[in-house]
Amino acid sequence: MVATIRSILVAFVLLSATSAVADVTELNTQELQKLQSEGVTIIDVRRADEWAQTGMLEGSHGITFFDEKGRYDVDAWLAEVSSLTVPEQPVVLICAHGVRSSKIARLLDKHLGFTAVHNVTDGIYAWMDDKQPVVPWTASPAAK
Repeated sequence: MVATIRSILVAFVLLSATSAVADVTELNTQELQKLQSEGVTIIDVRRADEWAQTGMLEGSHGITFFDEKGRYDVDAWLAEVSSLTVPEQPVVLICAHGVRSSKIARLLDKHLGFTAVHNVTDGIYAWMDDKQPVVPWTASPAAK
């Protein structure tokens, strides 16, 4: 029952058209570099095929939120995130262009109790356009 209510709430939040993001901090490349150098947890919410295509930010953690059909499992994703950080610590979310990560950032901030959520506004493509380094992604044996 709780999972069903959470899923309904998540669907509402993710599909809402509101553009107001009160407490999520939007980051550009320079701001992301600073947080990366400070060791803030960075979560790349894209899919494995996207990581393989572009690589990832060094030190980031790949935890897919939406699959190729747009499906998601908030509880499973949050369990993985919780193994890396707690709601009171800063966390950075990144995707390809900042759209998916923005929606997930709002979810973490407004409904899951995270207090220092950062979104990379234009995603990894802006990072790469600014000639910033990425590292190759290699699938773990369990992910293949």
